[in-house]
Amino acid sequence: MKDDAEKPVILDDPGRLKALSHPLRRRILHRLRAHGPATSTTLGEVLGANTGTTSYHLRQLEKYGFIEEIPERSAGRERWWRRTEGPRDLRMPVPETLAPEDRPVLAEMLRLGHAEDMELLGRLPEAYERDRAWAMLSRGFTHMTEKGLTEFFEAYIHLLQQHGHGSDGAPAGARPVHIRLFTVPADED
Repeated sequence: MKDDAEKPVILDDPGRLKALSHPLRRRILHRLRAHGPATSTTLGEVLGANTGTTSYHLRQLEKYGFIEEIPERSAGRERWWRRTEGPRDLRMPVPETLAPEDRPVLAEMLRLGHAEDMELLGRLPEAYERDRAWAMLSRGFTHMTEKGLTEFFEAYIHLLQQHGHGSDGAPAGARPVHIRLFTVPADED
């Protein structure tokens, strides 16, 4: 069991938001989260990008604190990178809190996240058939107040923090797992 729940970090800094709104940077972060440290060369090979491109995007992610170099593994031109132990509970800002010129970046980030979630959802039937112990799903329906929904969401995040592990502190047998929670008002269907 983990100690205190991690405080959410609102991505209201336009630079940080922009850093996460690039598709290749998102794929780099996912790769580092799921598979651990890598170099720009190994990332480029896996992600289909050249080393110069991955190096540029790695530097942008480093600039905004999402990744860090591993000095003890780096030698010469070969630099090893890992995700930082930064916050795992990153949340989108309310659009009205951003300057009007920064709102398109938020919209792009939401669009990319939606596309990623739809791709994951498309993989669910096969994963459920193939690897039942790791592909789980539940669908529910209830009536909630706005306050109740907020409390449910916060309890859900707390459960993720309580039972989840970073790649460095994961116990034997742990695997990286995508987890999504979707709530939408049903009376707007």
